[in-house]
Amino acid sequence: MAKLYFNYSTMNAGKSTVLLQAAHNYREMGMTPYILTARLDNRTGKGQVASRIGLTAEADTFAHGDDLYARIQARLAEGPVQCIFIDEAQFLDPEQVWQLARAVDDMNVPVMAYGLRVDFQGRTFPGSAGLLAWADDMREVRTICHCGRKATMVVRRGADGQAARDGDQVQIGGNETYLSLCRKHWREAMGDSAPV
Repeated sequence: MAKLYFNYSTMNAGKSTVLLQAAHNYREMGMTPYILTARLDNRTGKGQVASRIGLTAEADTFAHGDDLYARIQARLAEGPVQCIFIDEAQFLDPEQVWQLARAVDDMNVPVMAYGLRVDFQGRTFPGSAGLLAWADDMREVRTICHCGRKATMVVRRGADGQAARDGDQVQIGGNETYLSLCRKHWREAMGDSAPV
């Protein structure tokens, strides 16, 4: 029976690497994966899923308002797909998460979504909130803070190298912009301000 999976973590935990390895495993077994990624994250090129360790794969892209149920239905009409992979799932609209859940139920195809749980201010992304509410199975991809504890939070560094406390929820960046921390060190970096 197909399920909707949410694989979540902070920045630099290897979510894209895990996605690419899982998609490779499907291909190796003679099966066809269908990979989607957020159009707004084009750091490695349009329609590319890339990991920090050098793995890459071509992907279709999604944007705000796209009907993912219809996209999956159209892709399945072209030929069999054994699994749908979604990278940068935090950028999904809640409506798109519901469309993915419907695709799992109605088309009996598993969907494996990979994304951030919270933003730099400790708030849940809308797509992640939908996945936390509706996913059949959730898996944490773990990474560590500089102190060795599990990192569960992320700070956005400003031009001065200090933790930014304000700004848009979405700002595309990598290691130069974001740092994953445990909650204790996130609190210290943010001046112990509580997420609201």
